[in-house]
Amino acid sequence: MRIAVQVLMSLAGATLIAACGGEDANPSQTSRPSPQTSTPTTSETGPSVIAGPPTDVVTDLDAPWSIVFAQGAALISERDTGDILEIVGDGTRVVGTVRDVAPAGEGGLLGLAVRERDLFVYFTSSGGDNRVVKYPLTGSAGSLGLGEPEDVLVGIPGGRTHNGGRIAFGPDDMLYITTGDAQNRPNAQDPSSLSGKILRLTPEGTVPADNPAAGSPVWSLGHRNVQGLAWSNDGTMYSVEFGQDAWDELNIIRPGGNYGWPQVEGIGEAVGDSAYIDPVQQWRPDDASPSGMTIAGDTIYVANLKGERLRAIPVAAPSTADELYVNEFGRLRDVAVAPDGSLWFLTNNTDGRGSPGPGDDRIKRVAIG
Repeated sequence: MRIAVQVLMSLAGATLIAACGGEDANPSQTSRPSPQTSTPTTSETGPSVIAGPPTDVVTDLDAPWSIVFAQGAALISERDTGDILEIVGDGTRVVGTVRDVAPAGEGGLLGLAVRERDLFVYFTSSGGDNRVVKYPLTGSAGSLGLGEPEDVLVGIPGGRTHNGGRIAFGPDDMLYITTGDAQNRPNAQDPSSLSGKILRLTPEGTVPADNPAAGSPVWSLGHRNVQGLAWSNDGTMYSVEFGQDAWDELNIIRPGGNYGWPQVEGIGEAVGDSAYIDPVQQWRPDDASPSGMTIAGDTIYVANLKGERLRAIPVAAPSTADELYVNEFGRLRDVAVAPDGSLWFLTNNTDGRGSPGPGDDRIKRVAIG
């Protein structure tokens, strides 16, 4: 059974457990004061070993957004075409086109997630909302197709910016969905709104009994625009989030946690309020604008758009990072671990904000150890 926005609005009185971007920063807004304590940004020893230079997996993609692996194949979402692509050899084929995608600004076909033979898709619809649907995958690698879609969650507020859009299955086999504030900032603090949240549902679209508030899909709140989710081997959940103009964030997510937006951007002590959970690392938006993320072994990898780099963050020391490929490949949208253990990262220079070169956009592959 899917959850409609009308059901969620009936939870207006619900309260969550209190815890003890556009995609590039908007320069027209006034920055908050700098935190009293700044976070280190470079580790003394590298958290991972990159074995050899990155090579192209595929080129000539059109505003790609997400990479997943299913049924022995790699799948890619294209934001503006609405197409799901399958990599075949050194090229691609269209698996299918998601119905009712309405690209505008940052909206369109966004995140993908896979569970067994179902492909879950997050997109902006012609009705103006964001929604999650699932398609059964038909066929096999090289000839995959999409069956009939089924709604999982509808009515997520959408807009030209701040649509969130990352979806992923956690180690608990639950579906996690990131939503942006859709430029309505107070909604990020409203537990009855789907905006500015990380949501948690069963694969069928129902609310798990152990969510923080009974009957509510909200797992955490107070987010501006989360576009990255990943879990370490011990089950710790991490996210990355676009700030306004002061700080982008790496957070450890706790059930029912409040991450402060719009009251707090970055470290909470900067505005004298300890009610919100602090990030474990933060970056200036010019150096970051973090989107997709993954964890390989004991290293968190984060793809950065405006910062045009891949960050490698050791799980054991999450306030530090190494910066890889700075300004080498342009904007980076997503990063994933392939079945062979290599790292794949997705450029995003054709989305209207980048400067595409010959062959853009592309997926790069690099071996890691």
